[in-house]
Amino acid sequence: MHEPGSLGSLPPVPVAMTAATPTVESAPARSDPAISRSRAAIQLGCVILGYIGVYLCRKNFSVAVPLIQQYFHATKAQVGAIDSYATYAYALGKLVLGPLIIDRIGGKICFFLALLGVAIFCGASAFAVSLPMLAIMYTANRFCGSAGWESMVKLVPDWFPARHLALAMAFLSLSFVFGGVCSLMLAGQVAAWSGNNWRAVMGFPSLILLVIIGICWLVLSTGKNKSPVPSAPQHPWRFSRILELAKIPQFWMVCALSFILTITRETFNVWTVDFLRTNSGGHMSSKVAAFLSTPFDAAGAVGILLLGWVLDRLTHSRRNWLLFGILSAVAILIYVLPNLAAFPVWMVVTVIGLIGFLSYGPYSLLAGVLAVEIKGKDFVATVAGLVDAAGYLSGIMSGYFFGLLLDHGGYHLGFHFLGLTTLVAALLCLGLYRNRPATAVPTPVL
Repeated sequence: MHEPGSLGSLPPVPVAMTAATPTVESAPARSDPAISRSRAAIQLGCVILGYIGVYLCRKNFSVAVPLIQQYFHATKAQVGAIDSYATYAYALGKLVLGPLIIDRIGGKICFFLALLGVAIFCGASAFAVSLPMLAIMYTANRFCGSAGWESMVKLVPDWFPARHLALAMAFLSLSFVFGGVCSLMLAGQVAAWSGNNWRAVMGFPSLILLVIIGICWLVLSTGKNKSPVPSAPQHPWRFSRILELAKIPQFWMVCALSFILTITRETFNVWTVDFLRTNSGGHMSSKVAAFLSTPFDAAGAVGILLLGWVLDRLTHSRRNWLLFGILSAVAILIYVLPNLAAFPVWMVVTVIGLIGFLSYGPYSLLAGVLAVEIKGKDFVATVAGLVDAAGYLSGIMSGYFFGLLLDHGGYHLGFHFLGLTTLVAALLCLGLYRNRPATAVPTPVL
């Protein structure tokens, strides 16, 4: 017998009630928020803007890397170690900040604290006089930023009815897709304006984030939220509730999906340019290969929105089979990708775009709507943090181990292995709504 509140244990209720499932303390079901749809959309856009600001102060590091290396006369390994330390801090933040802070004191204050911490340490990094000091500033930046996503998913369920939650979370997921693009564009422009000054590249985004914080404060603090749902948890938070997650099979399934799908995402983010150049026999420039790799993220953004819209209209059993079908198709496309060397490059790029289109949607669900459904809103920051941490654990591992596969068997071995692991993820999707009846989904009020 599963605990109440899990994906696989609820009584026969409509899908639209999954985000309002009672926890083991039998909290009352969440009522639809009283704020208007336009107000909810404005607040959603506000937190999306805030998380884009976090990325402005995060991915600028990749543009600053060669400049930092030249200024400090450092090796690539020394500069790369800064990112490694920061990634460990980010994963640690995902593990501890959700359970210890966000689920205990609420999403709004944690959202602003996260943004303010990122802005402070991002700006401070511009004044670092040594690599160790820069490492400390950037690591603190990433630790503060790790609270951003969990704070947002804590807020959003109060603004939208359950029947629109999947689509709202899909829009929220666009923040990390477009945040990365905006960050690289801004950092590149700052580098050009400043004559490749690494301090400007690292520090200037903090000024923009401070402006964003001001905008978010005006929007979120002046909104009249008349929802009967309290922002504080229905029951006191306690550490023993984490043990309750271990009894929910769907929690482990979502963590496993996060582990596998993060490997897929990180592999294509890191290795697509090299794959395209290798596939062309080395005749393609890095600039062209970088441009041709963009459909993975661009098509992924479309896939996130489309899947969110579709899921709001599907029964539980159909959700299972849809996700199984999507990830099975991803597994097949990845498996055949290295066999396309003899085909025109546009076909290879099209397949890469299709992989992004199909894989980003399921990936965006894990620390979003599924985190809400597993244990309800009172526990969402904890679940989202643990799920994200599982993903970042694989992200830390994937670069090195995928590189080993490439060294031993090239992209045929690497992508064949990745295709098989993605097939495992597809099979896991069949258990996400196990024991749930195929209830009808109420027609959304458009």
